[in-house]
Amino acid sequence: MTFYGVKAPLIIFKKYIRLLNNPEKGLKDLELENVSEPSRIRITDFILQKIRIGSGETLADLLQSGVFETTFPLHSLEDKPGKTLLEKWKSWKYVIYKQPVLEIREYFGEKVALYFAWLGWYTLMLCPAALAGLVAFFYGFVHFNCSKISQEICAANTTLMCPLCDQKCPYWPLSDTCTYAKITHLFDNEATVFFAIFMAVWATVFLELWKRQRARDVSDWNMYNWDEDEEELALEIIIDDDCNIKEHEHSYLRSTAVLLGVAATIAILIGIAQALVVYRVLATVFFMRSSWPFLSEHANTAAVMSGAVLHYLTIVIMTKVNRVIATYLCNLEKPRNFTERENSFTSKVFTFQFVTHFSSLFYVAFFLGRINGYPGNYIRIAGEWRLEECHPSGCITDLFIQMCIIMILKQTLSNCMEFLSPFLKYKYRTLKDKRSRVHSEKGSERHTTETWRQNYRLVDVHIFSLFDEFLEMVIQYSFTTIFVAAFPLAPLLALINNVLELRLDAIKMTRLQRRMVPRKANDIGIWLQVLEAVGVLAVITNGLVIAITSEFIPRLIYRYAYGPCAQGKEDIDCLTGYINQSLSTFHTQDFDKRTVVEESLYPNTTECRYRDYRNDDYSFSVQFWHIFAARLGFVIVFEHVAVCIKFIAAWFVPDVPQVVQNETLENKKAYLQELLVKMEEVTGELSHDSSPYRDLLEDLSLIERSTEV
Repeated sequence: MTFYGVKAPLIIFKKYIRLLNNPEKGLKDLELENVSEPSRIRITDFILQKIRIGSGETLADLLQSGVFETTFPLHSLEDKPGKTLLEKWKSWKYVIYKQPVLEIREYFGEKVALYFAWLGWYTLMLCPAALAGLVAFFYGFVHFNCSKISQEICAANTTLMCPLCDQKCPYWPLSDTCTYAKITHLFDNEATVFFAIFMAVWATVFLELWKRQRARDVSDWNMYNWDEDEEELALEIIIDDDCNIKEHEHSYLRSTAVLLGVAATIAILIGIAQALVVYRVLATVFFMRSSWPFLSEHANTAAVMSGAVLHYLTIVIMTKVNRVIATYLCNLEKPRNFTERENSFTSKVFTFQFVTHFSSLFYVAFFLGRINGYPGNYIRIAGEWRLEECHPSGCITDLFIQMCIIMILKQTLSNCMEFLSPFLKYKYRTLKDKRSRVHSEKGSERHTTETWRQNYRLVDVHIFSLFDEFLEMVIQYSFTTIFVAAFPLAPLLALINNVLELRLDAIKMTRLQRRMVPRKANDIGIWLQVLEAVGVLAVITNGLVIAITSEFIPRLIYRYAYGPCAQGKEDIDCLTGYINQSLSTFHTQDFDKRTVVEESLYPNTTECRYRDYRNDDYSFSVQFWHIFAARLGFVIVFEHVAVCIKFIAAWFVPDVPQVVQNETLENKKAYLQELLVKMEEVTGELSHDSSPYRDLLEDLSLIERSTEV
């Protein structure tokens, strides 16, 4: 193995300082040592990627043709920032301490530092969200056994429910769902509404406070007014004074092709979600016919859980497919620079990943059990298999199961693979290269080559490595906010995952992976717009979950319009009789020919019950339309209230702290004063000079005197 070390000449860094007025230290000290190591690496990498050899080939061409195997910057963990990272960042005993953002910036650059600053802030802000979720959960736990609805379900031994399938399925007593009813009350209770409103406010406050924290950090780094285009142009000029600038391009034809490609991909992903629906239908039938009594008795739950696992597997597979499609569509747009390419790639991959993760959940939350018809008139797939119904204890149970399984599997397996994959690769390379040839080298040459070999054994990082970290956390943020009304423990799981994620990422980036090429940035880019969009969607979705999926609105209507308290009977629980009121009656003689009921347990049954609000002729009852109107009104009121609170919170918390604003004004004032002093010095030199400029100064003075007259 032959290694080639590249070290840029000092003149490049001198040009960099003069062209950009030393952006890292201001205008005071235009000294070469003020160019940090990350900037030196970045400048050198930029030149290597842009420069062409005599044959016209670039470094990327040489890597593709096999002339070189790889390129990477060297780790320097023996320096001060590197030692701090080893001592405090990756050590588990500092797990609850603040991220060493300054040291991360001095070693990995601003872009990586801003990611970990955001991740640390997000993890810290998850603490109140996790606490609120626990309060909502324990509120339901306190009422685990004393809920009137659960008590009625557990006592409904004589209430026979209609069969759950068409072939040889028996009637079953409602009391069979006693345990599920109690569990459902843990997360479907009155506290859930207030928790959903709290999370809407939390999402806004989190982003607003992050904007303030980001402003403080970039102001301390003298990066607040940093201009990426200006810096890129300066680096281009350093390479070639007469460089041809790549201009912005836009083509309506290419944009149309990209839109069609995105729409087609989303349609395919939605089709996959519908395929999961068909799977759950067929799996329910298969499990019901199983010879295992436990599986046949819990066929619906088994179908939902296996469907959730299958959903996770499709997420894993489609993640790779989505990246390939997004890369192709991004190339069609011909972005001008790396940031434009990254933003385009980010928007497409996140859109595809969001649809992959949440399309099935949206179906479960808002369509499951609402478009399947009723006994005797079921909607069927291919005219044979009827659509699946909600879980016997309620539709929100299905959503809870899906959320729980997907979130736990994704966080657990993703963390394991994210850490174990580079760990195993590093160990394999170390063993493979154990008998290296460095023993034939001596002195400093041997030490240098061994350092290069140690870096070579580390796992390579691609240009979008940091993008993968962001994507994982933003998808988690989506799970934490969008359907949090159905899964109050989501913030707690996210908090536990992030505490581990911070340490695993630190170990991975310092010990298992090659050093990233540092990149400058003064914000987290397009991810901020993505987070704001997720926050708005979370308000809408949680309002719909409470209104449509949850039983909160039907219980509320019964309490104040149909229950005993509405009739003036205040000596009993207001929800007494709710279960009987929420069930409709079906006459078994109206079953269609495809329904064959197993009647050995309950012979001569003439009526069965099902969850719906219908009259004896199976038309919707007045109570159905009353609940429908209340649900619609609740969604409108909830979303308007939550959105107003979000806007008020955004207005109340300024994006930029006053300290940073005042510092920026002071810096601008100092810059202009310094510029004025330099102009006066030049003017003074000209006034004592016998050059042709003296006449110009005299003319200017004459104009000034004339103006005074």
